[in-house]
Amino acid sequence: MNIGRSHSVRSKKGGDSSAPKHRFALSSLRGVQQPELSKKLYKLIKSENHVVSAYETAGKESQGVASQLSDWGEATEDESLSDISDKLAVLLSEIAEQEDVFAQNLEESRGVLKQIRNTESSVQPTRNHKAKVLDEIAKIKAKEPESTKLVTLEQELVRAEAQSLVAEAQLTNVTRQKFKEAYDLRTAAIIERAEKQILLAKHARDLLGLLDDAPIVPGEERAAYADESAAREILNDAEHSLRSWSATHDPIHSSTSKVGANAMAAPASATSGQSEEQRVEAIAQQHAQQEVGHTGSSSGVVETETQPPHPTGEATGNLALAS
Repeated sequence: MNIGRSHSVRSKKGGDSSAPKHRFALSSLRGVQQPELSKKLYKLIKSENHVVSAYETAGKESQGVASQLSDWGEATEDESLSDISDKLAVLLSEIAEQEDVFAQNLEESRGVLKQIRNTESSVQPTRNHKAKVLDEIAKIKAKEPESTKLVTLEQELVRAEAQSLVAEAQLTNVTRQKFKEAYDLRTAAIIERAEKQILLAKHARDLLGLLDDAPIVPGEERAAYADESAAREILNDAEHSLRSWSATHDPIHSSTSKVGANAMAAPASATSGQSEEQRVEAIAQQHAQQEVGHTGSSSGVVETETQPPHPTGEATGNLALAS
């Protein structure tokens, strides 16, 4: 907010000529390397980056236009037009500033979407591993149906399915939670931008109302400008209104308080002390028992050692939010 710092934009001639912030990074070249599961969201996030840059550019360009308006008003050598155009430029510059604030809020929303993308990327290896094991089992059954490798592969499949169940639960939890959070931020930012710009535009219209545009005849002089104090008061009112603005929209309900470690539902007391690996092992054992019940064989029994699912607590919660 710059209304309180200056009632004129003319003191800022020359302005800040710095270019809008760019978000190009080496990650821009890695789109084709994204796992299949995360390609669409990766593309969406990159497109959002262009939107953020566009709003930043629009804000900067609009501030430049406001400054030019003030300079033009001064050049008219019309006292009332000069004062009102300069104060109007202050409000238009503040309206433009809201574009930059909006861009920052969009960037925050975009950052939340990256958490979904990173989780999708971490789940892909789990899906790939399960598909690979299934493919190997199918090949061996076709060529050597009596091969002892089938027992080992079927045990591995049980572990892979257990890992997949955990990973897919993490993915759906993170996706729903972060999708809701990201677009809560975005829609709230849209409301804030709209309400603040409407507020400032109304004060700008009050300023315009002070300009006497009654026609004069040749040789007639206009009455001396006497509304400088009133114009300054409109700016003060605009600043006060902007500072006292508060969000009026209702918060969106969220169930994140029910989420436990590693983006999973808070565990029941019976399993609250289990690590992620133990939970996977328990699921694997359940699958093995089901296989025994269905087939009557013991080929589904799983060894006690198992690998954790790919999106572990650390991997899912602390993935770097790369651009």
